[in-house]
Amino acid sequence: MTPIRSLLVANRGEIALRIMRTARRLGIRVIAVYSDADAQAPHVLFADDAVRIGPGPAAESYLLAERILEAARTSGANAIHPGYGFLSENAAFARKVQEAGLIFVGPPADAIDAMGDKAESKRRMIAAGVPCVPGYEDADQSDERFHAAAQEIGFPVMVKASAGGGGRGMRLVNAPEELETGLRLARSEALSAFGSDILILEKAILQPRHIEIQIFSDQAGNTVHMGERDCSVQRRHQKVIEESPSPAVSPEMRDAMGQAAIEAARAINYVGAGTVEFLTDASGEFYFLEMNTRLQVEHPVTEMVTGLDLVALQIEVAQGAPLNMTQEDITLSGHAIEARLYAEDPGQDFRPATGKIALWSPASGEGVRVDGGIASGQQVSPFYDPMLAKIIAWGENREIARRRLIAALEGSPLLGVTSNKRFLTQILERPAFSEGRATTAFISEEFTQADLDAPAPDARALAVAAVLFYRGECDAALAASPGISEKLLNWSSTGNMHTVIEFGDAEQDHAVTVTPSGAQCYAAKVGEIEIAIAIHGTSIWINGRNGGVFWVRDHNDVYLELDGNNHCFTRLSRLAAEDASGSAGDVRAPMHGVLTELHVKHGQSVQAGDRLAVLEAMKLQHEIRAEIAGSVSAIMATIGNQIGAGDLILEIEAVDGND
Repeated sequence: MTPIRSLLVANRGEIALRIMRTARRLGIRVIAVYSDADAQAPHVLFADDAVRIGPGPAAESYLLAERILEAARTSGANAIHPGYGFLSENAAFARKVQEAGLIFVGPPADAIDAMGDKAESKRRMIAAGVPCVPGYEDADQSDERFHAAAQEIGFPVMVKASAGGGGRGMRLVNAPEELETGLRLARSEALSAFGSDILILEKAILQPRHIEIQIFSDQAGNTVHMGERDCSVQRRHQKVIEESPSPAVSPEMRDAMGQAAIEAARAINYVGAGTVEFLTDASGEFYFLEMNTRLQVEHPVTEMVTGLDLVALQIEVAQGAPLNMTQEDITLSGHAIEARLYAEDPGQDFRPATGKIALWSPASGEGVRVDGGIASGQQVSPFYDPMLAKIIAWGENREIARRRLIAALEGSPLLGVTSNKRFLTQILERPAFSEGRATTAFISEEFTQADLDAPAPDARALAVAAVLFYRGECDAALAASPGISEKLLNWSSTGNMHTVIEFGDAEQDHAVTVTPSGAQCYAAKVGEIEIAIAIHGTSIWINGRNGGVFWVRDHNDVYLELDGNNHCFTRLSRLAAEDASGSAGDVRAPMHGVLTELHVKHGQSVQAGDRLAVLEAMKLQHEIRAEIAGSVSAIMATIGNQIGAGDLILEIEAVDGND
């Protein structure tokens, strides 16, 4: 048994912090690696040592095995934990770690090879007798062969990256005419995310549940399963809500799926933590989907219902220790649900968001756990996955866990960057979810565009924002006037002062009249509505009631959350200084990213809806389409270049009638 004395975590964000906390509890020195974009990130500040590994883009830092190994050498690490994502399922990296004489806290490279390739893993599972979805996983990667295979399987089909995971490199294809585009986008996304553009096809099982089994094996071949997680609530094939146990799995079904997962692990001589994923249909039949040869994002729900620390078990097994448990020792107690907090805009097709986190204050309480990797003042980078944190709640039963999770989300303000927090609460409140009926079609069936769009600020939000702007200007005036008593603020010899505060949000401008009415008390008039606002420390009262407002004032901006809705307001003096106007023919980047494709040239005619370009951001491919008809009058961006949100990509000169 070789003890781990110093552990380098080859990852970032919340998973790096989560691994480091357990390692430090075990008395192990922890080492962080970081890119330039993460120089002041929480995982770097937490570690005992930290090593820079390159610029912001993952391909120039976190995905460079040699940089990671050099960091281990210079910092004195004798073990590396890969976390999830990045190099965690890269067999070549696992081999290099072991060849360097270091302990790899993960499965053997051969097992990663066997399961990291979806085509090979499916062949292995068929041989092992594990039920599999009908599909195509052969070596011929020509479009012609895929078209023929899709016809044989029958539409709809799923196009999948063979080396992929996390929903990347996946496209649902409903009809033959969609297959060419689905193949092209899946290849491009897979090559970018995994370095391989090999694809497979699978029969699309519509409205299935996505159930996965957590398994664990030691170096002696002892393997157990730790129950299931239901990961059916997904958007764009990426998980949003996970829970354990599944409301749709009976004890008999759990035993059958668990045994199939154990057989899958034994077939490849697996060691460590792994997850075998299945799709289940309405009849209760289940089919092997893939095996993730790493720790899963959603592992906390398993920890909360089993009482086990999976990272501690990973470390023990990597040191050569036996599991010291049998299947009978593992019991599930209560229920746990996890929500993934993403920097994204649900109203814009879940487009990843970037920007500065003005305020992050995670909730705490009985049965609540928050795994985060962010802090107030931190910039959300365009270079990485948009997940910011995970909020998990446990309860004696599912309903208690659900209610606790809603309360924890509502009590965890995240201001300054667009997020899916409100959307997560909406999911948990839907009857289909609360009654345990959610399938992978849940979001598309339950949510309309109106549900996903951020609501416009109401009169109360406008009143609060106006008072905060007013208070900010008063504070600034007081700070610039030494010797003036704070008691003289708002005093006037002519009676009450009425101040019109002008500010704007992303949609329109607003003018609110603010009148001081006492110490830290104000009357705000929004149109014909008058609202009483009182400020007591950090609490804001609205019409005599504690409004439950989270807020932060940052220079010319006010960020606030009210009734679960986030708003950002900016003083019009600043807005006027920035020319935000633009032609309808301006095609701008919707987010920071790399321009990977450009489908038009100067002078080319386009119609509304035509594909213009593809932008890669946060490991996903985003198509940019024309909003008007016309001709391309100018092209400003170059393929392969990094461009910022709002940067001009090209201009379209509108045809008559489209001005």
